[in-house]
Amino acid sequence: MRTLLRPTGFVDSPFGHDGKVARLAGGLSWFAMVELIGIDGNRRVSAELLPVAEIEKRFDNDLERQWTTLTSAGAPLSLGERTVRLDQPQVMAILNVTPDSFSDGGQFPDASSAAEAGADMMANGAAIVDVGGESTRPGAKPVWEGDEIERIAPVIRQLAAAGAAVSADTRKSDVMTAALEAGARMINDVSALTYDDRAAEVIAAAGVPLVVMHHKGAPETMQDDPRYDDVLVEVYLWLEERVATAEAAGISRDKILIDPGFGFGKNVAHNLELMNGLALFHSLGCPVVVGASRKRTIGALSGEAPVDRRLGGSIAFALKAAEQGAHIVRAHDVFETVQAFRVWRGLRDQALTPRV
Repeated sequence: MRTLLRPTGFVDSPFGHDGKVARLAGGLSWFAMVELIGIDGNRRVSAELLPVAEIEKRFDNDLERQWTTLTSAGAPLSLGERTVRLDQPQVMAILNVTPDSFSDGGQFPDASSAAEAGADMMANGAAIVDVGGESTRPGAKPVWEGDEIERIAPVIRQLAAAGAAVSADTRKSDVMTAALEAGARMINDVSALTYDDRAAEVIAAAGVPLVVMHHKGAPETMQDDPRYDDVLVEVYLWLEERVATAEAAGISRDKILIDPGFGFGKNVAHNLELMNGLALFHSLGCPVVVGASRKRTIGALSGEAPVDRRLGGSIAFALKAAEQGAHIVRAHDVFETVQAFRVWRGLRDQALTPRV
């Protein structure tokens, strides 16, 4: 049996707790309790809540390693000439240049209008613009590499020339190569290197950061009754294996980010359990990326609200992710999400101001 550590019992600041709280992943969240989750295979077999002050009494080599990782700050993310700090939540803007994405497909008639929208996202506070040319919504069909390159390369080129930090949202090695040549400095692979055997080689040679995202099944069928023994444990173990695979392929661990894949082969209950347990993933030692913006779960919880009426739910999920130490949150509504994070940061800063 193995034990995993999930931080819980979050507090506003460390003041007045006399060393009885710990800082989560070098960010702006502190926690007073930790859940020791005993796992056997893909499921939980035990759970125990323990005060932070008592955790060291239970250390073995693996628990000490997990604890050190949970409470350590990650290095800033280097994206070419841009540096993205990870000591507070950052926004990754979603810029889809596709005809069929679930939220914003067909929005831009040409590369210039898409690049202009990306520039506006940067002006509104996005740290990274994530450009995608293939929809991976439930039921979506694969796109030929040539079409995908034609969609994203000119947009990336214009954004990079304007000084933006650009990520390419793709799972294909040829598209990755074209995106990097156009100026992208990060790859967001929703397949976590499982779709294209050459993808890891391209990323390792380029030395750029990589987001590996959990998914279950192909986009065409992933929402056809997805099942898990224990979604939180299964996603954790799957991401752990994919990180190890990426490292073995020559991608430095300090350049790997993880995404639990909200909505990718998961139903509403699965998504909510992942969001509630998000802090668990920090023990993998990689920055955590979350993408829940405008997802169907929000509609399911709000009278089947359509995509264009899911802003409130998107902000709620973004703040929940920030509370649990998420480093990067993908968002369609950049201005509103950045504003929410600034208010959240103001609350944190006030809580960290000692009273005279």
